[in-house]
Amino acid sequence: MTVVEHLEEFRRRIVACMIAFLIGSVIAYIFYPHVLHILTLPLDKGGRIAGIKVELSVPGVTTAFLTQIKISMFAGFLIGLPVILLQLWRFITPGLEQNEKRYTIPFVLGSLTLFFAGATVAYLILPQALGFLLHFTHGLKPVIFIDQYVSFVAFMMLAFSITFEIPMVLLLLAAAGLVTSAWLRKYRRHAILLAFIIGAIATPSQDPYSNTLMALPLYVMYEGAILIIRYGMKK
Repeated sequence: MTVVEHLEEFRRRIVACMIAFLIGSVIAYIFYPHVLHILTLPLDKGGRIAGIKVELSVPGVTTAFLTQIKISMFAGFLIGLPVILLQLWRFITPGLEQNEKRYTIPFVLGSLTLFFAGATVAYLILPQALGFLLHFTHGLKPVIFIDQYVSFVAFMMLAFSITFEIPMVLLLLAAAGLVTSAWLRKYRRHAILLAFIIGAIATPSQDPYSNTLMALPLYVMYEGAILIIRYGMKK
């Protein structure tokens, strides 16, 4: 494949990703009230945990509209993610050996599973994390702007989702021959420490629930990656 053909292939993959993203965003925009309800449920539960009543506020005239666009784009990315990952892998595939191409379906399915698992874990712990933070507002009237809240939730879910992809990165490195299961076992204790460091850095809430519930699955998946590399990736 020449440089021009490679660039043309890259353009086609980018266009396909953008179409998937736009279609997903339009779907999310149509069902915006339902999407917003799902995103605000953790705040309601967090308020009940903290024992206070929490309401979202809208600063400015354009904030509500811009927030709807932001939420639609975030949900559109999640809806279009399967297509985006498939296009990414198809762009990489021509440069791989024949035995490496057999990882196409496991890569796409594994990446999707880990990404949405991370988003789900983040969503499930949000009420506890928000309750922990809102507990410090006793005696005060919390004013939470919807745009800031949506950014917080989106960042939290993306932080968990991206971090949960670390085991898939290890599998790809193993497939390329850059790491082995023996090497990963050797640095097991370092991995435990690193998991908690990543949890502390990646969670914007800085509460103990988010940190621990990110670190523990990370370490479990680290051990799972070792087993897959050792027993499931033999040549």
